[in-house]
Amino acid sequence: MGHPEKAAKFIANNENMKWHDRALWFVRENRDLAVHGIDEWEKLREVAKKIKTHTIEKLDYYLEEFERNAKDKGIHVHWAKDAKEHNEIVLKILIDKGATKLVKSKSMLTEECHLNPYLESHGIEVIDTDLGERIVQLRDEPPSHIVLPAIHLKKEAVGKTFEKFLDTEKDNCDPTYLTRVARVHLREKFLGADASLTGVNFGIAQTGGVVVCTNEGNADLGTSLPKLHIASMGIEKIIPRLKDLSIFTRLLARSATGQPITSYTSHFHAPVEGGEMHIVIVDNGRSDIIADEDFKQSLHCIRCGACINTCPVYRRSGGHSYGYTIPGPIGSTLGASKDLRTNKTLPFACTLCASCTNVCPVQINLHNQLYKHRQSVVAQGLLGLKKHTILRVATWLMKHPSLLDFTGKMARKIVPKIPRALLYSKANVWGKRRELPKFPKNSFKELYRQQQKEKS
Repeated sequence: MGHPEKAAKFIANNENMKWHDRALWFVRENRDLAVHGIDEWEKLREVAKKIKTHTIEKLDYYLEEFERNAKDKGIHVHWAKDAKEHNEIVLKILIDKGATKLVKSKSMLTEECHLNPYLESHGIEVIDTDLGERIVQLRDEPPSHIVLPAIHLKKEAVGKTFEKFLDTEKDNCDPTYLTRVARVHLREKFLGADASLTGVNFGIAQTGGVVVCTNEGNADLGTSLPKLHIASMGIEKIIPRLKDLSIFTRLLARSATGQPITSYTSHFHAPVEGGEMHIVIVDNGRSDIIADEDFKQSLHCIRCGACINTCPVYRRSGGHSYGYTIPGPIGSTLGASKDLRTNKTLPFACTLCASCTNVCPVQINLHNQLYKHRQSVVAQGLLGLKKHTILRVATWLMKHPSLLDFTGKMARKIVPKIPRALLYSKANVWGKRRELPKFPKNSFKELYRQQQKEKS
């Protein structure tokens, strides 16, 4: 089932779809307000893009520098070529330390690697400690957004979830009450944990340390109590110098939620006293993307979610309709780069409005990438016979201007007279949620010729 079919399910609940649309646009408006308060915003974006471009071009050098400096600080560094190796490495670390209870801060990389079910199948209890992540974990759902994992759920749905799993008061969906219950529930998990795992927002080659940005402090608490900290990091998260971090922290939170900075920007540059710190550096298809000039820029992404918040398709179809770990424009290009056959519908989950490119803090050319992926879908014969046939007929018609003019003239005369029930039948998939515009009496060409005659 592709994006159109999954989106249709989300859209079927019209009220929820409109609420989802408004909620995400509210976040986009906050982003705009925050951006307009910084005169040098565009300059920051340009510098960030240059840093990312430079780093990706010399990624091997900076990864080796990062490993060297991390080891000098007593951090264990592991390399994983794919999701399978990543999961096996994490499990081995836990088993070697006798750890059976893991608290986990939000990490889209571990979602990509399907770490949770893998560890659980080997007897490890995994608790996501980000509140949104914990909500969807209880519901056995993937996150629907990279920053706001449970944005698809109203407070009533959260109340029902807590009622079922955390024994809260029946029909009580007060956010303050639910938050306090969650705090008590998670505090118990923090205190009982044998190990913690975090994602990585930025890995600094110069220092060999990692930076994690959160608003709830869950990463700080999770890594402070157990003696074992594992950090999962994609190879693209490297930046060269510590001073480069200031550029990205100014861009990240403002783009994500409109905040000047996240509540917690935590630096991990050594194990806790008497403990161990492990960093697992993961490729999982990223090298293949780097090798493709058309799409390597997608690895500049700092996971702010700005492109998702602004996307008119995502806002109206929900994150779960994408069927890929990361939804929205950035997920559509990453998913198509990783497996075009499986994700062939994602490049078409886009209006090509370029709003995603306009808000991206590192200036990724997202709409151009999605357009190129569409061309790849057609070139590889993945479009489907029906759509491919329609496009071939349209292409042929547009190559014959006289025939196109005649067809347009006949359509203006005939289509308005077709009974509505026949025109908007099941055969007309395009017309399911669209209305044809009112047909003009004359075409643009006819009006133009008439105007030129009147001028002469």
